[in-house]
Amino acid sequence: MTPEQIVAPALPLRPQDEMECRRCGVHCDKVVYPGACLSRACPFVYSYEAWGHTYVGCMQKVYDVEIDLDMLRAAEARKAGFGAIRAVRHPLPMCHAEVEQTYESRRDEELGCINPEFSELPVGEPTFRVIARIRPG
Repeated sequence: MTPEQIVAPALPLRPQDEMECRRCGVHCDKVVYPGACLSRACPFVYSYEAWGHTYVGCMQKVYDVEIDLDMLRAAEARKAGFGAIRAVRHPLPMCHAEVEQTYESRRDEELGCINPEFSELPVGEPTFRVIARIRPG
């Protein structure tokens, strides 16, 4: 390949607003924990009954699934808990949200993440990070 054929993926203007990052081999997703929605009494949790079960979901559509409440509670009673669900919208300040990496031990770039702003979750934090590698002289 010639240098003209190699095109680096462009970083978006606000990478922290994206829900997934595929700019390197690590593959990161923003996730939320629906069990925390119930334990924190989130005002955006809704429920309905159908087919003899109660289902819960998010009115703000931070996650886009509806979960059987009995199964959620049973999973939350175990040590591992219910776990995380991929966020489809920007998590709200009251959400228990994280960035999950598909391959934690893999880093293609020498300096680490090529899109470090993606990991910034809460609104109000600085929108940039300074990363420097100092070599002993």
